[in-house]
Amino acid sequence: MRRTGRERAPLPRCLQTGDVIHATLVISLLLGVWCAQGLEVSTGKVSFVEAMNGSTVLLPCTYASCIGIKNLYFNWHYNDNGTMNRLCEGMIPSEGIEPRVYVYHERVDFVGSSKINNISILLWNVTYEDEGEYVCFARNPKEKNRNHSAIYRLYVVGELKEVDTTLTTIIVSVVGGVIGLIIVVMVVKALVLNFVLKDQDKNKECLVSSSGNDNTENGLSGAKGDDKATPKA
Repeated sequence: MRRTGRERAPLPRCLQTGDVIHATLVISLLLGVWCAQGLEVSTGKVSFVEAMNGSTVLLPCTYASCIGIKNLYFNWHYNDNGTMNRLCEGMIPSEGIEPRVYVYHERVDFVGSSKINNISILLWNVTYEDEGEYVCFARNPKEKNRNHSAIYRLYVVGELKEVDTTLTTIIVSVVGGVIGLIIVVMVVKALVLNFVLKDQDKNKECLVSSSGNDNTENGLSGAKGDDKATPKA
């Protein structure tokens, strides 16, 4: 049986519907991949700090979740040659609610806040024995207990190294000298142009004045000659 054009008309509609479904699936998959990353904790772009013996140091840690948190559990541990010594732990009921924190080290203070997704701690009166790895850990039951951790390294020194700023000073001096020279040249150029323009204006005034005087003298002499009376016989 021969098919007419009308019978084939619905085909483009089916293709359009299929394209929409395909695009929806792709977007869903992309969103799923993005959310699959789940809970993440981070100690920042720099994962270590150098502190002087006897000083106070901040051990930073933040968390993030694409679907939010509920009863987020977190803790800090110090890696003492393979033995994990717990420093503190706490739980955040939900976003924006401050956690109840338990501290197990006399020189540790919790300074984080759930309002900024921060679970950082302070370590007071640092000693050489405090040097090593500090682990920040978090677990989110809302993401089927997905967990993540980040390591922060502490180095303790007797005195902080002085940064050699000789090269920086030289560069700043050279750049400052070049800028100053450019400014002086521009000022001198402006003054020279000003003097040249004034000199040109004076020359123009002199030429105009001189030309006017010559014309006046010529006119007066001619007028006097015409006014002379004819001598009587």
